[in-house]
Amino acid sequence: MLGTWPIRTKLLIGLGLLLLLVMILSSGGLYSTYTYRSLVKDLSWRAEEMPLASELSRRVGDLRVTLGELLALGEAAFPQGDSSVTPIRLRPLGDQFREGFRAVEESLDDYRSQLENELQAGSPISDNQSEWATVKQIDAALAEIGREDAMGAGAFDRVRLDRLDKQLKDLQDLSAELPSHLYDKMRGFAAEVRSQYRALIVGTWVTSLSAGLVFALFLRLFYRWVFQPLRVLIAGSRRVAAGQFGHRIHLQTHDEMAELAEAFNQMTARFQAIRDDLDRQVQERTKQVVRSEQLASVGFLAAGVAHEINNPLASIAMCAESLEGRIGGLIEEGDPEHAVIDRYLHMIQSEAFRCKEITEKLLDFARMGQAERQNTELGELVRGVIEMLGHLGRYQEKEIRVEAPAGVVAPVNPREIKQVVLNLLTNALDSIEEGEAVRVEVGQRQGFAEIAVIDRGCGMTPEVMEHVFEPFFTRRKQRQGTGLGLSISYRIVSDHGGQIEAESPGPDRGATFRVRLPLVASQKEIEHQHRAA
Repeated sequence: MLGTWPIRTKLLIGLGLLLLLVMILSSGGLYSTYTYRSLVKDLSWRAEEMPLASELSRRVGDLRVTLGELLALGEAAFPQGDSSVTPIRLRPLGDQFREGFRAVEESLDDYRSQLENELQAGSPISDNQSEWATVKQIDAALAEIGREDAMGAGAFDRVRLDRLDKQLKDLQDLSAELPSHLYDKMRGFAAEVRSQYRALIVGTWVTSLSAGLVFALFLRLFYRWVFQPLRVLIAGSRRVAAGQFGHRIHLQTHDEMAELAEAFNQMTARFQAIRDDLDRQVQERTKQVVRSEQLASVGFLAAGVAHEINNPLASIAMCAESLEGRIGGLIEEGDPEHAVIDRYLHMIQSEAFRCKEITEKLLDFARMGQAERQNTELGELVRGVIEMLGHLGRYQEKEIRVEAPAGVVAPVNPREIKQVVLNLLTNALDSIEEGEAVRVEVGQRQGFAEIAVIDRGCGMTPEVMEHVFEPFFTRRKQRQGTGLGLSISYRIVSDHGGQIEAESPGPDRGATFRVRLPLVASQKEIEHQHRAA
């Protein structure tokens, strides 16, 4: 069913599969990229938190060191542990303690700002609730330490300083606890990222396999819909180009490719028909050329023979006449020998004149040159020949039917064309029995004037039709004639630029002789106008 869709639809399906393939690959790549980006941003934010936590822990440690120095100097100055007057040398340490306390507060403020910047992150590693709880405890411890002054009211108080040292120790523990929260998050995050990483690997493999399946489907469809039909078309065209015109291309796609193959098959069939027709025409023209060469050779030979025979025939006829004149004085008319000799002399004269007539026909056959021609109405010409044949007694029991519309005009030599029509009619009348008819049709066809002589007589075999226009070839029933009539007719029609053809379905089935002669120019124009209309 999919193979019957148009090429446009198939291309759209292919583009859709390619788009799906690109979307699958791009979505997997984008997901991996954004996951990696989120991880890097979370790590970079928490990495900025580490120095701040270390700085806070260091400053708390410095504050304890300052307090320790203060306790050591106070014990050396006041062994009893209490004094109402603070020595001058203890005051710088008190000031240093207060500066260190402010530095701890500043570090805590920086750390708090970093935590506030991380609130917008969505990664599990950016969850800093435990850090905020510790920061609140540090705030409370700093507030309590802030209420305690290292030097009190200007006097050295050992108990208060010990309590302050304990508070600073708790503060140091709290500040040291801040990085531990991040370390715990990192350990938990490693396990969580490992599961996400495995899921990401599985997803990547699934998308890759899906993309591979889509690509394989695309290649399969492209091969079946485009590549395979093109290969069949190219192979078929190469076979036809190699001369195998009987080859036909068959496609089962029923799309534009199949239409192209069908058009190619039709073109090949038309070309094959044209080639066969051209071969047939070449064979026919070759036969005509061979026949023309044969006629030319026979005509050349006939001209020489006729000239050579005419003189002896004239001598024979003259001698026969002379003997006929002298025989009357030598033999009386009542003598039986006189009648015999007279009959033989008449026979010699008649046969000599008959031979002379044959040689004249040979000369007419061999005569070259362009005879004078004029526009002649062929219907009237044919009727004139038929009227002349009506006076011959042997044809009076046979009928000639004419279909000759007026207006068929051709530039011909009337005498020569009359001879052609006379030869065709006498041959047709000789081939039929008494009571039968010969039909003559005059008309126009394909730019030519046509005269068709049709009979239902003895017909012709293919072998006879092949030699029918050759000189001295005859197949009349009475075995009469010289066999030059059709040869002379063929030469006359050819000299007029026309054609003469013989058709017969077989022996005893009649025959048709068609003479085609060029029309006059105006007649062709009228015929073209009628066709256009």
